[in-house]
Parts: sequence; C-alpha cells; structure tokens
Amino acid sequence: MTAEGTDFTVYREAMILLATAAVLVPIGQRFRLSPILGFLIAGAVLGPHGLGALKWALPPLQWITVSEERGLGAIAELGVVFLLFIIGLELSLKRLITMRRLVFGLGTAQVAISAVIIGGIAGLFGLKPAAAVLVGLSLALSSTAVVIEVLSRRGRLNTTTGRTSFAILLLQDLAVVPLLFLVSILGPDHQGSLLSGLAQAFGQAVLVIAVIGVVGTWLLRPFFRLVASADSTELFVAAALFVVVGSGLVTAAAGLSMALGAFMAGLLLSETEYHRAIEATIDPFKGLLLGVFFFSVGMSLNIPALFADPWPILLGIAGLLIIKGGVLVGLLRLFRIPWPSTIETAVLLGPGGEFAFIVIGLAMVGHIISEENGALVLAITSFSMALVPVLDHFARRLSGSLNAKDVNPVVAVLPPQERVDAIVIGSGRVGRLVSDMLTRHNIKHIIIERDPAVVARGRTKGLPVYYGDAKNPLFLKRCGLDEAKGVVITINKASAVSEIVTTVRELRDDILIVARARDAEHARHLYKQNVTDAVPETIEASLQLSEATLVGLGVPTGPVIASIHEKRDEFREQLQGAAGRPTRGLRASQVKKTS
Repeated sequence: MTAEGTDFTVYREAMILLATAAVLVPIGQRFRLSPILGFLIAGAVLGPHGLGALKWALPPLQWITVSEERGLGAIAELGVVFLLFIIGLELSLKRLITMRRLVFGLGTAQVAISAVIIGGIAGLFGLKPAAAVLVGLSLALSSTAVVIEVLSRRGRLNTTTGRTSFAILLLQDLAVVPLLFLVSILGPDHQGSLLSGLAQAFGQAVLVIAVIGVVGTWLLRPFFRLVASADSTELFVAAALFVVVGSGLVTAAAGLSMALGAFMAGLLLSETEYHRAIEATIDPFKGLLLGVFFFSVGMSLNIPALFADPWPILLGIAGLLIIKGGVLVGLLRLFRIPWPSTIETAVLLGPGGEFAFIVIGLAMVGHIISEENGALVLAITSFSMALVPVLDHFARRLSGSLNAKDVNPVVAVLPPQERVDAIVIGSGRVGRLVSDMLTRHNIKHIIIERDPAVVARGRTKGLPVYYGDAKNPLFLKRCGLDEAKGVVITINKASAVSEIVTTVRELRDDILIVARARDAEHARHLYKQNVTDAVPETIEASLQLSEATLVGLGVPTGPVIASIHEKRDEFREQLQGAAGRPTRGLRASQVKKTS
C-alpha cells in the first residue's frame, strides 16, 4: 500500500497507546509511579478533556491525543477479562482453605461494613438506593495492583502487613464476581423485584458455572496436553488466548459477564501442571490490555471540570480514608494483628481500587449512576490510589516497622506466589532422582518439564512437576526464581542447558546453579557461563565405575569414597581453571563433613 493510500488516523490511537506503554509509563516508574497510575494520567492528559480539548486551536495536537473512547471499548474490556483470568489462575482451593480465617472472616467483614457505611452516606447525599449500593461496594474495595506493587518493591510481602493485606485483597478480588452480577440486576431495564432478580441471576450463574466447571474439568487438561505436545510456543499462546476469550464469550452468551467466564477458566486451570506456563503466556497481554482499560478510564475524567470545584473530591478522599481506615483498624485489632501492622495495613487498603473503575463504569453505561456522580466517584478513586505510596511512607514512619518481624501465628498464610527453595529443570531419570533427594531432606522445590507426557506421568506419581519453557524469563519468575536459593539443570541437551544458564544468570547473578554437562568440554563452557557447579556425565560415570570396581575387589569402602571425592575435586578444579575462574566446588574434607 502506498503512502497516499494509507489512512494514518486508523493507527494513531494504537501508536499513542504503545508510546504510553513503552515511553511514558517507564519514565513514570523512574519516579516510583505505578504503571496503572501512569496509564490513568496519560489518558487524562492525552484524552478529550486534556490536550485533546485544545486540538481545534492547535491542529498538530490531534496526532498525540485521543478524542474519543469508541475504538478502545472492546480492547479495554478484554483487559478486565484477562485480569480476572489471572486472578482465578493464582487461586486454588488449597490456598483458600489455608487462608480461610483472614480471607473469609476479616476480608468479608471489611467489605461488608465499609460498604454499608459508605453506601449509607451516599444515600444521605441523594443517591438512589441502587446507585448507593454500588458506590458503597465499589469504594469498599482496594487496589490489588498498587498495594501488591508497593509491598513487593520493598520486600514486605512476607511480613505480617504483607500477608494480612494480601488476604483481604484476595477476598475483595473474589467479591468482584458477584458485584458484576449486581450491576446487571440493578439496571433500569431489569423487570421484577430486586430479590427475584438476585435469585434469577445467581440461579443462571450457578448453572453456567456448573457447565463450565464440568466441561472444563474434563477438557482443559487434555486440551493443553495436546497443544503442548506440538512443542510450539505460538500454538500454546494461541490456545491460552482461545481459552480466555472463549470462556468469556460463553458466559456473555448466557447474559453474564465475560470476566466471570475467564475467572472460572483460570480457577479450573489453577490446579493443573500448565498453570504457570499459561500465566507466563497471558501476563504480557493482560498488562498491556489493562493499560488500555486504565487509559480509557483516564480519558473519561474531566479534570478541568472537577478541579473547578475540588472540595467534593478532597472531602470524598478524606472521608474514604477515614471510614475504611477506621473499619480496618477495629477489625485488625479484633483479629489480634499487632499495632504496627494494623496501621500499615489500614493505610494501604484505605484508598479505592481499580475494580471501582469497572463497576462504576458499567453502572454509568447502564444509567444506574449519573455521569456527574460517576465521574466524582472515579475521581475520588483515582486520586486516592495515587496517594498510596505517599500514605504508606508516612504509615511506616509512624509504625516504625519497615523491617517488622512480628510474625503472628494467626496470620501465617501464603504470600501471592508460593515460595520454593529449589527449581529442578527436567523430569527425566536424573531430575526425578534429584527431586527425590530434595524431598528426603525437606527442601521445598518444583520441577519444570517441557514434555507434556512426562509432566502427566509425573503428576500421577505426585511429583511437583509443571509444564513450561525454562528459557522463558517470565515463566521462571512465575516459578519463584526471585526467591529461590538454587536451580538444578538436569536435561541432557547441551545447547538447551547453556541457554537456560544464560537466562537464569541474567535474572539472578547470585543464585546457586548446578548443571548437568555432557562431557568435560561442555562443563568448561558452563563454568565460563558462571555456573556454580557443572557435573559431567562421562566423569561421574567413570568415578562410579571406579568406586564399584575398587569395592568389589576388596578395597575398604571408606578409603574408596574418600579417594573418589578427592578425584572429583581434582576434575572440578581443572575444569574451573580451564574456564578461567576461581574454584568454587566443595573440597573432599567439606564433603566428609556434610555427608
């Protein structure tokens, strides 16, 4: 197509969004600005109420602004669908049972009490009952994305504050599903009483969920096993996208939310061996599509009109922080959370959350909430979210618990990603033996395997094996590489071993890496790649043959084992020296002490 025949306006919005994701958001992160807030601010500045309003006076601005949301709506909705899928994928029945007291006790109480108080106040200011209910429930939720990012940035997810916050956020994420039902029920087009509408919606939801559950249980695992057997990254990506969007369309066809179907699909896949690989595959799409969603939300904020009368926003933010903070302080102390963590958690969860954009946006489209009131609620939510890092800073200074270690048995729950000490790559005979030895010594670990048939056999034997590509950095992070102490590479393909070592070292230069090598030459190459230890097959086989021969010929076992260890150390030093690096292996005397 020639330049004359190209309609550049078609690509303008896409280029603006890509520029926001690739340039503006990273710049904002250098100033500790959350990507979500970066997209919101970019949408507000570049939208129709920002610089877009000046394009008539300055025509060149049309190339860097978005004048309307029409083209972004469908893409933005997919962002919400992918977010709910990831939430379902990260949940499991085991995790819910472990955290049930904090999740379903503390979390439910926080949402219910906060929603009643906020909704009641909204009603006093003239909102209709349906609108007041949705405003109360929406503002009762907090920002999972911003809070988890603030906590993880300083390594606080494993503190009492981190675990307690995550438990409450988990319940809030679960509460979004029935809240989405409620939006459709409270719409003006709904016929019949509220009670009958609730009964109808939940009855329909239970039926659809049951169908998805039964079909998904029987089909999803075999489906991904079939796709994985093709050993094609492109096909696996296509299959994951098909399941997310397809499950959403099934519930949408039944009159329910697309997000519900995606959530159910994620929940069904959370217990399979493919969930880590799927999560790594979907996460980039989710992040970018959610960026589109928050960009579109930012476009809807009429900043000039709101700042012309700032007091409702300021009073709304102050009221929200006081109400939710007060409710959280009372409940956290009731659940015997220490004061330092109570202060930090209450401040972190006091502001609004991203799901308010979803619920209030749908309510505005359904004419449940007026445009004016909806814009005010969204403004209160977005500005309060922007305050999370600042509020957290002052809360930590007040509590004096930046490095708090006040772990209370009451809150001993799992962090967002279950921590492992070791990652074993390869589930062949060598990998299974390594896994067995780690299990015997109570070392928590997982196994990564690329062959779906091997994964399936390992799962039937109870092994912690997951399907995925160990050369994928995002997948390794999903497997817990950031917190792991060591990686053991047991596969026998030399080129793949080298690629995995390179990937792991780029992510963690301090982690223990023990790799299987084909021969001495391969071992020297791996030492040049800075592995901690390389174990050549030929040398190990020779040493074991020598040990068996000497013992069989009547040489005492003790001296034989000692000499084998000494010979192994000699080989290790030679290989490390040839690679031009200092020796880091265990000496024979060290082996004796640790054996």
